[in-house]
Amino acid sequence: MSIRASVIAGRLVVDVPTSLPEGTGVDLVADDAGDGLSPDDVHRLNEALARSAADASAGRTADAGEVLRRVSARR
Repeated sequence: MSIRASVIAGRLVVDVPTSLPEGTGVDLVADDAGDGLSPDDVHRLNEALARSAADASAGRTADAGEVLRRVSARR
């Protein structure tokens, strides 16, 4: 669920009514105007993230420090 709000006079104002119960806490996140990714780019990114998560679940991981050392050595 997302709730759209605007900043008006320095205050967050929700633009539409909501069916959330009174007193419900809501985390608002500033909307990024876009990342410039095409729908195809987003699809490829999501597939890559899914493969990465599967690798991590299967224990196919690498030490971050070692990865950074390898990347730095390529420069």
